[in-house]
Amino acid sequence: MALPHILSSPPSSTSLSPSFKPKPPLSPAFASNLRRCKLTSFRCSSSSFSEKHHNANPPKPDDIVELPLFPLPLVLFPGAILPLQIFEFRYRIMMHTLLESDLRFGVVYSDAVSGSAAEVGCVGEVVKHERLVDDRFFLICKGQERFRVANLVRTKPYLVGEVTWLEDRPSGEENLDALASEVEVLMKEVIRLSNRLNGKAEKEVQDLRRNQFPTPFSFFVGSTFEGAPREQQALLELEDTAARLKRERETLRNTLNYLTAASAVKDVFPSSS
Repeated sequence: MALPHILSSPPSSTSLSPSFKPKPPLSPAFASNLRRCKLTSFRCSSSSFSEKHHNANPPKPDDIVELPLFPLPLVLFPGAILPLQIFEFRYRIMMHTLLESDLRFGVVYSDAVSGSAAEVGCVGEVVKHERLVDDRFFLICKGQERFRVANLVRTKPYLVGEVTWLEDRPSGEENLDALASEVEVLMKEVIRLSNRLNGKAEKEVQDLRRNQFPTPFSFFVGSTFEGAPREQQALLELEDTAARLKRERETLRNTLNYLTAASAVKDVFPSSS
């Protein structure tokens, strides 16, 4: 079930799903953000009043709860940090309601071209907020569980959906640690070559994985693929850690090939850089 068009963009039949498999190299500019998730402030495009969704007990996949939804032109991953500024009146009302409940809402990617929102999103939990003098809010949110929108409860004044929770399935005989280590090596090479192309010192890249288990590490990797939100959405929707890591490995390999070629051109034609 695709969410309704909620932006001013013209309608389109484009849908976002795990079957979307673009594999071009990522922009070289993204590499400088691999050590951390770059924080970019976005304005909210839609939301809703909060339903109580207490975090005392971890949600189960079969649980169905109501959740206010934020369609935004970005993909939030579990563990990632997202700053938001709330300034429109209806969203300020929403924030007052959230601050009296459990501070959780659903972030769903909204395609800038079609204006349609994805079915799979990630819970954003407000970990810090500041109310400004004009009643605007500045928020720092952290990605939590993934969810799938099962049904829209209402669309006005804000989107509210019934959601079910997503968890990765067991990856069978796959060696997830080996896959994660391979992805980390590729990330380090991408950073090194990107620094070289940008005239920065080629110093050794520090530990990127930071003792994370393969699943949260795969989400971290996906969060660094800035500038490719459809690919990020496809990664978010995958319910298999091995499949997510393999897809990220392929994207990083393509990016590394691109940067290697660009570096070779720079060596032969220094003035072209």
